[in-house]
Amino acid sequence: MGNVARMRGNEMEDSELKHKLRCARAGDEPALAALITWQMPAIRALAARAVCPGLAFDDAVQEGLIGLFHAIENYDADAKASFSTYANVCVQNAITDAQRAASRRKHAPLNEFVPLEDSQAAPGPEEQTEAQEAYSSMLHSIETRLSRREKQVLALFLDGCSYGEIGARLNLSEKAVDNALQRVRAKLK
Repeated sequence: MGNVARMRGNEMEDSELKHKLRCARAGDEPALAALITWQMPAIRALAARAVCPGLAFDDAVQEGLIGLFHAIENYDADAKASFSTYANVCVQNAITDAQRAASRRKHAPLNEFVPLEDSQAAPGPEEQTEAQEAYSSMLHSIETRLSRREKQVLALFLDGCSYGEIGARLNLSEKAVDNALQRVRAKLK
């Protein structure tokens, strides 16, 4: 399995979930990203059903993410409910509360306005080409500038491994892992 979370449909194994939860609470950004990635399909599905005048899809997704952050911060591991269940309830409640607030009559003037123009148009061909070129350039930089060891450390770090986990897998000290990541950052600037 390694440190990449095993997924069954949209469910992470309970032990992996608890590990990611502990790491996220300790400030580990890759662990937090893994929890968000795990919950995002459910958040998007709930948000799509909650869209109403005054509550756009993106706003509903944002409310769901706030509910997930609440779950991460407040989950009691000694409680009978699993983190998965608790997180789903927090997300559902946050989106439902936003939907109720948006549908109140006091928001009617805001809900009925007509926007003058859509300021978030899809990127045009030029922007897409620039983004593709930047992506290709980054991949080329990784391939040509990084040593084999630095690529290994970077790949494990991007998979959500902590410095200790990377060190254990590659037989390195945490300081050596930190140094490798510092070199990666410097080379890819």
